[in-house]
Amino acid sequence: MASLEDKFKEGEGECTSDGTVDWHGRPAIKAKSGQWAAGIIILLNQGLATLAFFGVGVNLVLFLTRVLQQSNADAANNVSKWTGTVYIFSLVGAFLSDSYWGRYKTCAVFQVIFVIGLVILSLASYLILIRPKGCGDELTPCGSHSNMEVSLFYLSIYLIALGNGGYQPNIATFGADQFDEDDPREGYSKVSFFSYFYLALNLGSLFSNTILGYFEDEGMWALGFWMSAGSAFAALVLFLGGTARYRHFKPSGNPLSRFGQVIIAAMKKCGVEMPPDGEEELYDVDTKDCSMNGNRKILHTDGFKFLDRAAFISSRDIDDQKRGCRNPWRLCPITQVEEVKCILRLLPIWLCTIIYSVVFTQMASLFVEQGAAMKTTISNFKIPPASMSAFDILSVAFFIFLYRRVLDPLVSSFKQTSSKGLTELQRMGVGLVIAIMAMVSAGLVECYRLKYARKDCKHCEGSSSLSIFWQAPQYALIGASEVFMYVGQLEFFNAQTPDGLKSFGSALCMTSISLGNYVSSLLVTMVVKISTEDHMPGWIPGNLNAGHLDRFYFLLAGLTTIDFVVYMACARWYKSIKLEKKCEENGHEENFRV
Repeated sequence: MASLEDKFKEGEGECTSDGTVDWHGRPAIKAKSGQWAAGIIILLNQGLATLAFFGVGVNLVLFLTRVLQQSNADAANNVSKWTGTVYIFSLVGAFLSDSYWGRYKTCAVFQVIFVIGLVILSLASYLILIRPKGCGDELTPCGSHSNMEVSLFYLSIYLIALGNGGYQPNIATFGADQFDEDDPREGYSKVSFFSYFYLALNLGSLFSNTILGYFEDEGMWALGFWMSAGSAFAALVLFLGGTARYRHFKPSGNPLSRFGQVIIAAMKKCGVEMPPDGEEELYDVDTKDCSMNGNRKILHTDGFKFLDRAAFISSRDIDDQKRGCRNPWRLCPITQVEEVKCILRLLPIWLCTIIYSVVFTQMASLFVEQGAAMKTTISNFKIPPASMSAFDILSVAFFIFLYRRVLDPLVSSFKQTSSKGLTELQRMGVGLVIAIMAMVSAGLVECYRLKYARKDCKHCEGSSSLSIFWQAPQYALIGASEVFMYVGQLEFFNAQTPDGLKSFGSALCMTSISLGNYVSSLLVTMVVKISTEDHMPGWIPGNLNAGHLDRFYFLLAGLTTIDFVVYMACARWYKSIKLEKKCEENGHEENFRV
């Protein structure tokens, strides 16, 4: 008969050790929950949702110019603002997820909003906006629209922005939650998941950028939007179908109040004289309680010394503890202080990723307009300019395989101290270098496009005789840079944020893209205003043949080079989070993340 200890060990082996629970709130059993069975459902969900999102986003700039009759510069700005808003909403989703709803409920609610927005857009396009019927292609302009009709259009696309924005940061983290990082095999799968997640995202957009892009470029906008709505609905049904299989982390409460307590407590003790080496005098949770709010303890680190005052035990704090009451606005555990330090250390790295996102967003705006001004026909077949992003997607798939199967093992073989290849910070730096190359490539292609276009007529609005396939290198380079930058970002922010802020870590990736879009919009506006004079059309006019889009690309290459230099300094300064993985209680070591 098995002893009580054997039964305990058997039960411990069956359950996850990272504290995840099942749908009913019970400890998650490894064999019946999570892992790749749940991970694949989430990857498929991500692919379908991405197909739906890019079915709108990839050709939105052409919809604005052809259907709503906006100028090239205005359309590019509006797309940048809309895309930026998508990622701003990711902060809303991350806050609700980490604080109150949990990742599963947050993903479900925002996917419902996403589907509603797509249905409204499809109905509005079919019944109101595409007028006269068949307009919206390159040859047939649409009629004017009332303010009410335009407002309905913007309502629909911003509902799409809200739904997709709130869903995106949580689905990535929710997928990672399905793997127990304390289990060596599942821990390796968790790292792999981020690469496959980004691959699913790009493969999902491949159909949008080719088939849907072709339909929409030919003026079949309503059909394209209805297909996006159908894909989003299928993604929602698939996600809900996997409910019984998922693992869950419970929400940790409002992080804003925890951050506020640290700042206020440190300010209240600004006059307190801290001992030179006073780490032992800093408040920490009871050694028998190895977690805080269900999260792992964070070890004390140097830097941001002012915040340590929030954990310094003053005589007043001792009196409060004797009375059995601790004022959280005067005394905070060191783990809570280190949460704030973690976020402060991440901010410089995060800021350095914004310029990269300026480069990335050109694919959805100026790359498409540049392609539309090139030769887009092969025999009688017309290539939609937006479908050139297929080269970006194929590049992402190729470089994910190349990195995981070739580069990572190769780098590991040369490293003496670790079996791991390039660190996340190193990969992000490589991504910036490749982004510089992409902008230089785009600028050179534009130089040659202008040369061919101006042979016949400088002020003609016809397409250049230079083939659109000359854009392939700049798209491929952007794809390669994404594998190093965005996959590295996902892994970095997920690993370096405290346990109760994992969705916020993913949201940081999204908000860097958001601010990148806003900065892109600002740059385009400034460049148009400064370069346009009475006798000069400017760098980005309505007729690109009369402009100098190449100079704008070279400007972005220069700004990214400066950003890379700053990033290198920030990366050297950065210090990783220190988590206490185990604690001792009654002489035994136990995993404590619950």
